[in-house]
This record gives sequence, structure tokens and C-alpha cells, in this order.
Amino acid sequence: MDLNIPAIVVADDVAAHPYAGMWITADNHIRHELLQNGRYIEARGTREAAYTGRYTVTGDRIEYRDDTGFTADGDFVEGVLYHGSMVLRR
Repeated sequence: MDLNIPAIVVADDVAAHPYAGMWITADNHIRHELLQNGRYIEARGTREAAYTGRYTVTGDRIEYRDDTGFTADGDFVEGVLYHGSMVLRR
């Protein structure tokens, strides 16, 4: 892992971004914590940091890049985050 890679900051105003915070599936199994600094932590079940990486938000679109290089995306629609087959709420 290259720790010298600069973090990608959220495309919109990071200090006041409305999507930062915790997003959780209905069964509480998947939890995405979107940090204000453009990083995220994904917990799965009892694994509190199953995946970590960077994210960018442009409008209502989120793009993830985990620390291994895997990429994914999602959309915020009326207060709900749709990410792959997952539905996450605050």
C-alpha cells in the first residue's frame, strides 16, 4: 500500500457536504462511514474496517476507490444511497 498517495477530496464543499456520515443497510450488516476528508470505512458484520479507501461525490453520484484499487459507484436518491445491490440509509 502506497501511503504517499494524496487523498481525493469530495468534489463539492467537503466541510459542509450533506452526504458525509454513516450509511447503513436495513440489516445493519453493511456500514459505510463517509468521512469529511474524502476517505471512507466500510464495515461488514463484525469486521469494522473490511474495506477502506477514498471517495468523491459529484452532485448525487459517489465513486469509491478502495486502498487495493477496486472501484465502485453509487447514487444518492431522496436520502437513500444505492450502491450495487445495496440500499443504505442514515
